[in-house]
Amino acid sequence: MINIRDENFLKALGKRLKEVRLHEGFTQESLAHKADLSLSQIGRIERGKINPTISTLKHICKTMNVELSHLLKGI
Repeated sequence: MINIRDENFLKALGKRLKEVRLHEGFTQESLAHKADLSLSQIGRIERGKINPTISTLKHICKTMNVELSHLLKGI
């Protein structure tokens, strides 16, 4: 079985999400609340522990009023 989970990418994505979130003035809690996601889910994404769907990332970006391409830039 092939493992498609790329640990380095997920950690880079999580780090980038945290950078964007902080730049946009969100705490993990406020983002989770406004995006109607659990606080633990935001935390796990930022730590690279889970592989979020593209739909989840799009929803998070929409909540923060940033483009998905901005989140993915440089990773």
